[in-house]
Order: sequence, then structure tokens, then C-alpha cells
Amino acid sequence: MTTGTVTLAPLRHADVPRCHEIELQLFPGEDPWSENAFHSELDNGNYYIGAYAGDELIGYAGLAASEHEASVHTIAVIKHWQGRGVGKKLLNDLLARVDEIGVPVYLEVRTDNEPAIAMYLAHGFEHLGVRRRYYQPSGADAYTMGRPAHSV
Repeated sequence: MTTGTVTLAPLRHADVPRCHEIELQLFPGEDPWSENAFHSELDNGNYYIGAYAGDELIGYAGLAASEHEASVHTIAVIKHWQGRGVGKKLLNDLLARVDEIGVPVYLEVRTDNEPAIAMYLAHGFEHLGVRRRYYQPSGADAYTMGRPAHSV
């Protein structure tokens, strides 16, 4: 799928060092995902998609799904591409995958991440609860959000 200069394609093991670099940039003061964590997600067959501007990985998103439910594990877009629809494109791709299975989908998001929360609400997610001190080591809270099953 191409949108302007951004193309979505399956995330590859070769992208993992860049993913970790993006984690370090976007989530200072937190415990960012390690390269091993990304490799493990890919090796376990979870669905990961990359957003590329030319050859540059500018964002990624990941999803784990079963026959009963799905969980968005991550969505990240580098700062100078934020607010340009890349996160929305990544989320739409994940939700299309979930809708093929026809299961509900859940995620956690920082309670102070207003742009992400607005995006999730606009895509049919609802607030389900709060996980206190979810993000470490900062201790930031997270909303648990969910979207009921849709089918294609």
C-alpha cells in the first residue's frame, strides 16, 4: 500500500536495528524494546508492518492475534513524520488484518498521548480501564482500550 511517499510493507529482521533506534528516540525515560524483543516478535509469527519513505523505515506497527482476540503491541512513527497520517495508515493496516479474523482488538496507550488516543477513538476503540504505573521505569499510566469484533 502506498500513500504519497510512504509505502507499507512487512517488517523484516533487517529492519530491527532501526526499530530499536526509533524506540530509543521516541520513548526516552522508558524501557524501550530491545532488538531481541523485535526479533522474537517476528520469529513468533506476529504481524509487523513497516512504513517506509523510500528506503528509510519511518515507523512500524505490530499485532498479535489468535482465533479469540488481537492485541496491538506497538505503533511508532518518527517525530518528523508524526501528524502526517502515517500512524493512521499503520493502524488501518492492523485493523484490516484483525477484521479478516473477526475478533475484538485491545491495546494500551499512555494516558497523556492525546493524539494516539484521539486516533484510536476515531477508529472505534473505547476506554476499558486504566493500568496504573504500566510504563516503566517512568511509572506513567496507560489506558486499556478495546474495539469490538468487526468482520469483512
